[in-house]
Amino acid sequence: MVKKSGNIVAAIILLLTGIALAACSTVGEYKQPDIAFPENYRGAPPLSSPVKDEKAITSIPYTTFFSDPELRALIEGAVSNNIDLQIALKNIDIARETLNAARLGILPALSIGATGSLTHPSDNGPNAIGTGDKNVRNYTASAALSWEADIWGKINSRKKSALASYLKTEEAAKAVKTRLVADVAQGWYNLLMLDTQLDMSRKNLAMADTTLQMIRLQQTAGLVTSLAVQQQEAARGAVALSIPVIERQIAAQENALSILCGRMPAPLQRKGDLFSIAVTDNLPAGMPAELLQNRPDVRAAELAVRAAHADMGEAKASLYPSFTITAQGGVNALRSSDWFTFPGSLFSFVQGAVLQPVFQHGELKAKYEQSRIKRDQSELAFRLAVLKAVGEVSDALVQLDKIRMQEQIAAERAATLRKAVSNSTMLFRSGMATYLEVIVAQTNALQAELALADIRKQHLAAMSELYRALGGGWK
Repeated sequence: MVKKSGNIVAAIILLLTGIALAACSTVGEYKQPDIAFPENYRGAPPLSSPVKDEKAITSIPYTTFFSDPELRALIEGAVSNNIDLQIALKNIDIARETLNAARLGILPALSIGATGSLTHPSDNGPNAIGTGDKNVRNYTASAALSWEADIWGKINSRKKSALASYLKTEEAAKAVKTRLVADVAQGWYNLLMLDTQLDMSRKNLAMADTTLQMIRLQQTAGLVTSLAVQQQEAARGAVALSIPVIERQIAAQENALSILCGRMPAPLQRKGDLFSIAVTDNLPAGMPAELLQNRPDVRAAELAVRAAHADMGEAKASLYPSFTITAQGGVNALRSSDWFTFPGSLFSFVQGAVLQPVFQHGELKAKYEQSRIKRDQSELAFRLAVLKAVGEVSDALVQLDKIRMQEQIAAERAATLRKAVSNSTMLFRSGMATYLEVIVAQTNALQAELALADIRKQHLAAMSELYRALGGGWK
């Protein structure tokens, strides 16, 4: 009795000693790396007062931010059917199963089995029997239970790593969704720009035909030479040549948008035009520090640091002894029919084991050092993700500011050249302008209209890119 009590006391002392040492063996709780954010984005207007969350761009869902109903329908279709996004969601399912398995790591392992054996010992060996029966049968049915005490926090670290990895896959899926929303919006704006350019080219082609007829009439009257007709035919041919190019680009853009929406390439119906979409670019961008909550890729990078920190904790805990309790019980008999002969067929044993790695210590130490380096790498990757995020927002803000100025100038230029075309046509009919002046005016007006449509598309795309860079589109 005294010996049994002594064993129990020894086991308790060993367990308490392990718990006491655990405090100095773990790597400590995770702390988010400190990031020195600037007070404001480069290219953003100075903040006279703190921006309220409900006014910031990222607080607006994409169903409200994008005013075009046809674009919203496309985005909804892409969010529901996009293949890349579905793959990202499947990664979440995989990570969830890994997390569920890690949560069960603290529970004991239970196994149930039954065995049967037939042995024919040697007549002269140590196991020889003199019963006349040369065959020895043995039947066993048992249940085994094994449990490892998480003294050093190894199992807990594994669970934390699985949780961080699971959350990281969720943020990665949100990042895919954010990028998807921006890609659909930019593709839609590009499609509307091509529609506008095609319409302008066709109108200019009709205008070139009218001018060509006028010049031919003047040639018949002897007012101009055949050179004037050839010049106008060449100018008309240049406009006609651009039309199939634009039509090919329209088909390619429709196909690209169809694929983003997870469906076969097909034409897309659209009612509005590029200049009917309102541009709301006066919303505040918020504070740079908000990227930690708004940008899914930044959050995913920070969760990668969490996972690497937990992996480092598990690697360090592997350097210390593991305390395992094993219990087994069941029935054993020379005939299976005797299993139910109680208590003669019952057997059981319980043991506790403390295993300290010795020859593997160098390998485990190396793995711990590797995990520490990987943790440092993940922190550097997190800092780089923050820098890139702030840079993308700053780029978008500067682009938005400059493109706004460009559009104003381009609109004034296009209006001036439209008047020049009208004036040159009237002057040519009255004989006060040459055919070359008409051709130059028409060519310049067409180029100005095409450039204005492209700048308007860039303006709308810059707004969608700023929305994405700030982390909008996934909520």
